[in-house]
Amino acid sequence: MKGLGTDEAAILQLLTARSNAQRQEIKASYKTLFGKDLVHDLKGELGGKFETLVVALMTPPLTYDVTSLHHAIKGAGTDEKVLVEILASRTPQQVKDIIAAYKTEYDHDLEKDICGDTSGHFQRLLVILLQVTLILSSFLVTSLLLLHQKCFAFFQALFKAGEQKYGTDEQSFITILGNRSAEHLRKVFDAYTKLSGYEMEESIKRETSGSLRALLLAVVKCARSVPSYFAETLYYAMKGAGTDDDTLIRVMVTRCEVDMLDIRAAFRRMFACSLHSMIKGDTNGDYRKTLLLLCGGDDA
Repeated sequence: MKGLGTDEAAILQLLTARSNAQRQEIKASYKTLFGKDLVHDLKGELGGKFETLVVALMTPPLTYDVTSLHHAIKGAGTDEKVLVEILASRTPQQVKDIIAAYKTEYDHDLEKDICGDTSGHFQRLLVILLQVTLILSSFLVTSLLLLHQKCFAFFQALFKAGEQKYGTDEQSFITILGNRSAEHLRKVFDAYTKLSGYEMEESIKRETSGSLRALLLAVVKCARSVPSYFAETLYYAMKGAGTDDDTLIRVMVTRCEVDMLDIRAAFRRMFACSLHSMIKGDTNGDYRKTLLLLCGGDDA
């Protein structure tokens, strides 16, 4: 970055070849050596989507999630897509850490902020997803012990809430889908399909709408396979005219060290092209080069 011009190629090669933890060490060493904030200097040298992507890569994962949620709630309107993606896909421990970090960073309660910005059944399921972390460890033990006995009762309740009645009892969907472990839910989905003849996702699409539908589907898809959920999220971020760059950046940054190989495999299985080729065809410049390095390879 010194002098006239910027060596963008060196920046993107250096940052994508390191883990987030290593990038934090680089940031600290940069401050010690030069007395400057690395992220501030990067913002001064870069621009556009490439700058947004690099700054995201320089942010610790927990801080990135917390900041994303805060912006989703506190901006003009509510970015429900961000709330759905983060709260449906993160592990119970990650959600617990997010709640604590949000409180530390903003001196606000995440649940109260979400309740102040959302409403109805959508709000209720978000709150349940926040609460379940507090009881999960004991719940998992009892859930596994009672799985077979309870399963029939749960899928019957789901069937009665949706397919077997005129109108939908959304609260039943919310309570059942929001309070179960992923392993338990997969058993429930299988049993539900045998009883009703429908996949759970089909019933949700027919019986609900709007942001509630999106959140219920995200919970179901993440219970089945988190990598498949993110493969689909990435596909629809790039499909058609225009690109949802915010989603593309958020998913690539938050999953590149978690399950990117699994996402790539799921993407290739689910769609007619590879994730690498779709990114290549939908982006350009240093922004594209960085995303392709995060992707890590082509599964043509």
